[in-house]
Amino acid sequence: MKNLLLILALACVTLSSCSDFLDEEALDFKSADNSFVTSSDFDKSVNNLYWLVRSEFYSGNEQQTFDYIFGTDLVYDGQIQGAQRFNDFDNTCNPSNTYLNSHWTNLYKIVAETNTIISRLPASSMSEDKKQKFEAKAKFFRGFAYRTLAYLYGGVPIELEEIFVPKKNYVRSSKKEVLSQVIEDLKFAAENLSPITEVADGEISQPAAYHLLSEVYLANQQYEEAYDAATLVIDNPDLDLMKNRFGSLKSEPGDVYYDLFRAGNQNRNSGNTEAIWVIQYETNVIGGDNGTSNVYGSGYKAERVFCPLVRDLRVDGEGVSPFLWPNSTFSSGGRGVGFGIPTIYFSNTIWENSDWNDMRNSNYNIVRKFICDNPESKFYGQVLDTENPPEGIEVPSRSWFAYQSKCTTPGQHPEELFDNFETLALSSNAGFTYADQYLFRLAETYLLRAEAALGMNRKDLAKADINVVRSRANAKLCSENDIDIDYILDERMRELGLEEKRRLTLGRLGLVYYRTVEVAHNPLVRNMAEKHNLWPIPYEEIERNTEAVLEQNPGY
Repeated sequence: MKNLLLILALACVTLSSCSDFLDEEALDFKSADNSFVTSSDFDKSVNNLYWLVRSEFYSGNEQQTFDYIFGTDLVYDGQIQGAQRFNDFDNTCNPSNTYLNSHWTNLYKIVAETNTIISRLPASSMSEDKKQKFEAKAKFFRGFAYRTLAYLYGGVPIELEEIFVPKKNYVRSSKKEVLSQVIEDLKFAAENLSPITEVADGEISQPAAYHLLSEVYLANQQYEEAYDAATLVIDNPDLDLMKNRFGSLKSEPGDVYYDLFRAGNQNRNSGNTEAIWVIQYETNVIGGDNGTSNVYGSGYKAERVFCPLVRDLRVDGEGVSPFLWPNSTFSSGGRGVGFGIPTIYFSNTIWENSDWNDMRNSNYNIVRKFICDNPESKFYGQVLDTENPPEGIEVPSRSWFAYQSKCTTPGQHPEELFDNFETLALSSNAGFTYADQYLFRLAETYLLRAEAALGMNRKDLAKADINVVRSRANAKLCSENDIDIDYILDERMRELGLEEKRRLTLGRLGLVYYRTVEVAHNPLVRNMAEKHNLWPIPYEEIERNTEAVLEQNPGY
C-alpha cells in the first residue's frame, strides 16, 4: 500500500498536477470541450437558440406562452383557475409563486447559450469571417433576451461571460445599463448579419436586427436613433408591405390582410415581402412542434385559446348549439375553447374610434357574423352576429365572441385532423394554429418609426408612417391632431392584435397598468396596481443568491 501511494505521489509530481492526470479527454464522443470547433458545431448551438425563442414565445406551456398577452388591454380570462391568465395579479405575480419563474429561466438560458458561443469562437477552426457571423448571431439573441428581461423586470443582472461554476453574488444592473448593453449587442448584430435575401426562412438577418434595435432605442428614449434604425428597414429594397392578394387562398374570398395569416403565406418563398422574422412550424415533423396526435403537446395553441367554445352556445332555449364544433370553419374557428376573451376595447372601441370599415376589421379578419351550420338547430342556415346578438345571449362570453381569424386556419387544417373533410369536421386533437408565426413584420416597423417621430415632436412624420399602414387597410387616414402615444398603441392593436407580445410593448413604455385598467377597463383583472408594470424578481433567485443582495422590485 505504501508503494502504491508513493507511485501516485510521484505521478502527480511528474504531471502538471494531479487534477490534470485525472481529467477525462473525450476522444470518441461530443463534450463541452470538443463541441465548439467547426461551423457545424456552432450551427447546432445557434439552432438551439431558435428553439429556445420558439419555446418561450410560441411552444411552451399552454398558459405561459400567452403570459405576454393575458392581463393587458387585449384579452381577459374566460375560465378562472389558479395563477394562470392574470385574473388575480396578487396570485399570478406573487414572487414566492413559481408560476412566472419559467420566463426568467428561459431567457437566461438564451443568455447562457450565447455567452458560450462567444467565448468559444476564438479557439474554433473557422475563418475570421465565419467567427464574426456567429458572433453577430449570438449577440442578436443575447440582446433579444436582455431586452425582454428589461421590459418584464426592469434592471436585471448582466452576465457576459461563460459560467463554469455556480455564482451566488449577482446584483441588478439598472434598466438603463441593461438597455445600453442590448444596444451594443444589436448594433454589432445589425452591422454583421446577412441581408434578408441571403438567409433561409426563419433565420435572423440585418433587417431583423435593425427592427429590434429601433424598438430598444425607443425604450431608451433615443428617438432619433430609433427613427434612423427603422428607416434602414423601411428603405430596404427587399422589403415592402403586401398590398395585393397573394398566396395559398388568393383566389378565394378575402383580402390581403387575411392572406398574411393563411397557412404557407408567411415566408418570402410565398412572395411575402413584409415578413422580417418568422417563427417556423411544420406538422408531424421531428422538431416541427405542431403535431396532429395530441393537442396538449408542444405547439402554438392560439386557436385553442383565442377562438370561442361555440359548442356550448345555446340560443332561445335550444338544447344544441347552432354551430358544429370542432370544425375547420369561420363559425367554429377550429377547436377553440374560449380561454382568451377580447376586451370590448379591443373588439369594438378601437374601431368605433377610428374606422369600423377598416379592412383589418372585416369579417375575414375579425369574425363577428357566424353562419349556423348545425342541421339540428332551428337556426340552421341563418347568420348570427355578435354585434346584434339574439335576446338573452351574453356577448362576449366564453362560448361566443368576435375573434381574430389570424389565430386559426379555417379550411386549412392538416388533413390528418379531419374526421370528415366534406363537412370540415375536425378531430379532438385540433387546437394548434397551423401556420408559421410572425415575430417581426414591416407594418410594425412603420409604427415603431411613427413612435420615434412622436418622441421627436414630429407628428407630421408620425402621421405619414401611420397612414402607410392605414392606407393598406383602406382605413380612414389619421391627422396630426389624432396622434399621441395612445393612438399609436391603438393602431398597434388594430394592426397586430393578438399577434403582438403586448406585455412587452406596454412594459417598454411603463403603461401596462394604465392601458389595462384605465384605458381598456379590462373587466376580469383583479388586484392590479402600478407595481405590476413590472414582474417580481422570482423569490427563489433572491434566496439562492447568498453572497450578494438581489433586490426585489418596488411594491413586492
